[in-house]
Amino acid sequence: MSDTPNDPTAALASTATIARRSDLVRLAVVAMQAHGLAPEFSADALAEMAAIAGPSQESGAGIEDMRALLWCSIDDDDSQDIDQLSVCHEAKDGWRVLVAIADVDALVHKDSAIDLHAQVNTASVYTAARVFPMLPERLSTDLTSLGAHQDRLAIVTEMVVDAQGQVSSFRICRAQVRNQAKLAYDSLAAWLDGNGELPAAARAVPGMDAQLRGQDAAAQALRKRRTAHGALQFETFEPRAQVQGEQVVAILQRAHNRARQLIEEFMVATNICTAQFLEKHGGLAMRRVVRSPERWSRVVEVAKKLGDTLPAEPDAKALEAFLERRREADPLRFPDLSLTIVQLMGAGEYVVEDAQPGAPVDHSKTVAVEDYGHFGLAIRDYAHSTAPNRRYPDLISHRLVKAVLASLHSPYSVPELQALAEHCNRQESAAKKVERSLRKSEAALFLQDKRGAEFDAIVTGKNSRGTWVRTLVPPVEGKLMNAGPEVDVGEKLRVKLISTDVAQGFIDFAPSP
Repeated sequence: MSDTPNDPTAALASTATIARRSDLVRLAVVAMQAHGLAPEFSADALAEMAAIAGPSQESGAGIEDMRALLWCSIDDDDSQDIDQLSVCHEAKDGWRVLVAIADVDALVHKDSAIDLHAQVNTASVYTAARVFPMLPERLSTDLTSLGAHQDRLAIVTEMVVDAQGQVSSFRICRAQVRNQAKLAYDSLAAWLDGNGELPAAARAVPGMDAQLRGQDAAAQALRKRRTAHGALQFETFEPRAQVQGEQVVAILQRAHNRARQLIEEFMVATNICTAQFLEKHGGLAMRRVVRSPERWSRVVEVAKKLGDTLPAEPDAKALEAFLERRREADPLRFPDLSLTIVQLMGAGEYVVEDAQPGAPVDHSKTVAVEDYGHFGLAIRDYAHSTAPNRRYPDLISHRLVKAVLASLHSPYSVPELQALAEHCNRQESAAKKVERSLRKSEAALFLQDKRGAEFDAIVTGKNSRGTWVRTLVPPVEGKLMNAGPEVDVGEKLRVKLISTDVAQGFIDFAPSP
């Protein structure tokens, strides 16, 4: 077979044929356990969940009533764990943008049984066969989810955005909100681009069409400013399997469209404000950073091989300009270039802001404020806070923000937050490994009855272990067996499927005669 075996799945492969969605679920469970993740909730967490009667009814001073605003959610078609809503009003020389994020902490209290379970995985794990949620499904898809026409508690960030895309001021508060229209990325993007009708959920709300145009305009202004400052725009290879019943029926590449850009920009802006808010008020923060690439020289080499030049020292603006030139010159191969650059930049990580002067702290595990930064986004201040239903650091950020709003001491000590940051980094890596391995298995299951079929492909990698290709339709990756020395990276060719191994996620091709 084509690669180093995934040991966690080897035993499963020897005991059963893998031919259905339920088999993929078993693969995912084995992989999660092997990587230190918990696929099922603890008995204590389930008992605690059963005792929660309904959504939080908290009200009173400090919680504003914003339910009358034209809030909407924009997410994947099948999403039920809705973390964020947005609304936008025109203002002098710009917009007033409000982003509401589900107040999960209102029901999931620190050190509760549910919270302690969420700490184990620190994030939801997404596979086509089954989602393994960080929180019990009734919480994440109902009681804390900002679903359509439901009154819910939220943390609201209100930003003043000028015509140049700069956030000139902001405030953060707690509020009651109500989702007026649940929208999906693809259908909304089609309307924004003039290729489709306004989605029915938006048509049912008077004024929602103008509201969405305003949100799009504000988001594009934010995006233009970030790009001008060196924010990197990647287009990585992210195929997703479609499952109907027990069958994998398709493998599709997710389109990065205008509606996704809208949400991306609002979430980035909110995360920036969260970090700045906590810093301003002297509170602890768990920052998300992507350090300046240590392997920048390798990035320079990649550009040189493509006939381009980058400066000797890391420069986000220069890198983004290079990426844009390559996107325009060779869109077919741009996802592979994006992946290469992402790998050379290194993974994002969570770090803890330095404590107040004089506080006992292990400075080897913190970073000075001036050293913070997210190279890929070309910003200094960044703290995850927009997905508390599915990412534990966001829930931590909300608890820190709520403590500041209530003039309370931090709910976390410095050593506690440092340990959580390190744990989140480890578990994030583990979850990504599980998701990657299952994507390979999903693709292999889709193709396993198509042996002998031919596909158009592009060579994406070549090293001492072999040669790899990506087929264009369906978008899957595999190893090219019997590749001659003349086959080189970037070459387009016709390939034939010769074998698959679902358990190991192997897909083997050979050059077509």
